[in-house]
Amino acid sequence: MNSRAIAIIGGLLALWMSAGRWAFGIGGSLTWWYVPTIGVIYAGLSLWIAARVRITRERGRRTRRSTVVSLVLSWICAIGFGFTVPDRSGDGLVSIIGHLAGSAFGDEMAIALCNPLGIVAFTLAIFALAFAYVDARDPKPEVEEYEGEGRMQQHPLA
Repeated sequence: MNSRAIAIIGGLLALWMSAGRWAFGIGGSLTWWYVPTIGVIYAGLSLWIAARVRITRERGRRTRRSTVVSLVLSWICAIGFGFTVPDRSGDGLVSIIGHLAGSAFGDEMAIALCNPLGIVAFTLAIFALAFAYVDARDPKPEVEEYEGEGRMQQHPLA
């Protein structure tokens, strides 16, 4: 996985999560809260993950499947969060899904889904970061044994 692509996709999704409603004409005052909290933090996490993936590649190691899957699932949840997060527009809270569905029930269901999607998106991004750290680690040293005895070498302070 390319670290530049991770940074770009993460930045675009941070923008989508915090201000995506403006593209549908329903942006409101809550955007000023979402940008510094949700948008900046998700973009920062994405840049951190991209840096760790780059370090993994520079050390000649592969980015494992656990990192990629966690990151892609985080992106999917971030997309869902962008569709379901509400903003103040006109009469009250409106989400993209509620706006497209045109019903108050759609807004209520979208708002009910937005918190779990956001929590899972951030949690999976943190998992991807932890997995990326593990991917770049040096392998554990082999345990040295005494020749012929089959025992571990004694600690030098013992």
